[in-house]
Amino acid sequence: MSGPVEKAGTSSAEMAVAAQGRVLAPKRSKLDRLVGHLRREWQLYVMLLPTIIWLLVFLYKPMYGLQIAFKDYSVFRGIANSPWIGFEHFETLFGNEQFLRALKNTIYISMLSLVFGFPMPILLALMFNEILNQWFKKTAQTIVYLPHFISSVIIAGIVITAFSPSAGIVNTVLGWFGYDSVYFLTKPEWFRPIFVGTSIWQEAGFQSIVYLAAIAGVSPTLYESAVVDGASRWQMMWKITIPSIMPTIIIMLIIRIGNMLEVSFEMIILLYQPATYQTADVVNTFIYRQGIQGGQYDLAGAAGLFNAVVAFVLVMTANTISKRYSRTSLW
Repeated sequence: MSGPVEKAGTSSAEMAVAAQGRVLAPKRSKLDRLVGHLRREWQLYVMLLPTIIWLLVFLYKPMYGLQIAFKDYSVFRGIANSPWIGFEHFETLFGNEQFLRALKNTIYISMLSLVFGFPMPILLALMFNEILNQWFKKTAQTIVYLPHFISSVIIAGIVITAFSPSAGIVNTVLGWFGYDSVYFLTKPEWFRPIFVGTSIWQEAGFQSIVYLAAIAGVSPTLYESAVVDGASRWQMMWKITIPSIMPTIIIMLIIRIGNMLEVSFEMIILLYQPATYQTADVVNTFIYRQGIQGGQYDLAGAAGLFNAVVAFVLVMTANTISKRYSRTSLW
């Protein structure tokens, strides 16, 4: 009997000593833990390395050039040797009627895109989710996804041809009802509706994939319970589907608000012309004309920095409001 008791006693003592040793042992520093983690997971970081290098080279390194917004920049003197002039370029910007017009147009077009363009992918996803015929569903999805994969140059060509006063389908249809041909793309009042409609046609289908993925993650048991309770398809959509994907909708809305000043530069360049500048000129096209065509790189840099700061403030504000009232946020 004494053997097992002594053995048990010895084991207890050893356990106590070991526990005491663990308590008295110094904690590993954060650096040691980091090094240990890197040694264990080095393959993952090697895979991540190309992306990190790309971010550093193409996104962070160019930020060095933002200082030209506060300098009297000269190509011959370079960024470092150009003299500092403070906020003079920003004062020039806010006294420039073309910039103020471009800023107003940017906000106006962005608000139209937000009001009419943001709900469209959600509606498409909800409609696709309600289609029971798989062949028709896949065919419809392919058709609405297709414009996203077509070059903006081709899309612009289609739009220009469709609204052509001589052979465009729009004016052809108007002619059937006795209306005269209209060259829509030279009319300032028509540019915004055409641009917003084209953007919705090109991107709404592809953007609906995010919401379809969110809908696919909704638990089927919720729908089964609703069917047992006698709910209709319409009621299930409003009471189950939409509330379930609401966090995804909020996240996408925050991102969309952050990109409000980033109106599609390529499409506007391809569609606008001097006759429509008063409603079509946006901040990005103003930067292009001043910086690339006019050679005023410092003034264009100031406009670009202003654009980035406003976008940052919008994202922070939208994220804070969302976190406070819906408990859903980007971070």
